[in-house]
Amino acid sequence: MNLSFEHVFEPGTDPSAPPLLLLHGTGGDEHDLLPLGRALAPGAALLSPRGQVSERGALRFFARLGEGVFDPAEVTRRTNQLADFIAAAVRAYGIDPARLTAVGLSNGANIAATLLLLRPESLAGAVLLRPMVVLDQPAPPGSLAGRRVLIAGGSRDPIVPNSHPPRLAEQLRAGGASVTVHMSAVGHGLVPDDLTVGKKFLAGR
Repeated sequence: MNLSFEHVFEPGTDPSAPPLLLLHGTGGDEHDLLPLGRALAPGAALLSPRGQVSERGALRFFARLGEGVFDPAEVTRRTNQLADFIAAAVRAYGIDPARLTAVGLSNGANIAATLLLLRPESLAGAVLLRPMVVLDQPAPPGSLAGRRVLIAGGSRDPIVPNSHPPRLAEQLRAGGASVTVHMSAVGHGLVPDDLTVGKKFLAGR
């Protein structure tokens, strides 16, 4: 079993709730998004790994060369490592991989998006909170058929350009995903609207 990421797993109590993969933002850890996961899908199984990259002590899922600048080889390698962990974890914990939905914030949302692009078998869908375009490539045709994705962006986000949420949506739609883009007049941090929109999206499964 390649359970190579430090992580938290909380078994589900509601079989109808989709299991969630929680992916924290820069400087977070495996505990950060547990309250959000519980609020978004009460009773859902929660799998929350810790990013393995340290940026001056702040944990991330992949490194960056500068603000919004990434090495595609590094992103691909880290995405494959996380995908391998997910494959092992769903077997170890009895999670249904056909229902596993990522909830990612910032850097966590970015690696959730690259999982969809590079290892689409890892996820059934995703809630991407403040993601940006990391890999400049569309999903292969048909690779995301049946997947549902919510992109929640902030029009006042100082980190993510306003052009990125619709660009990312087009990358995912190229693979056949059904993508909803929700823009709010907010910055990069979480706001109550994210919980409202995310909960409604997950309930729509």
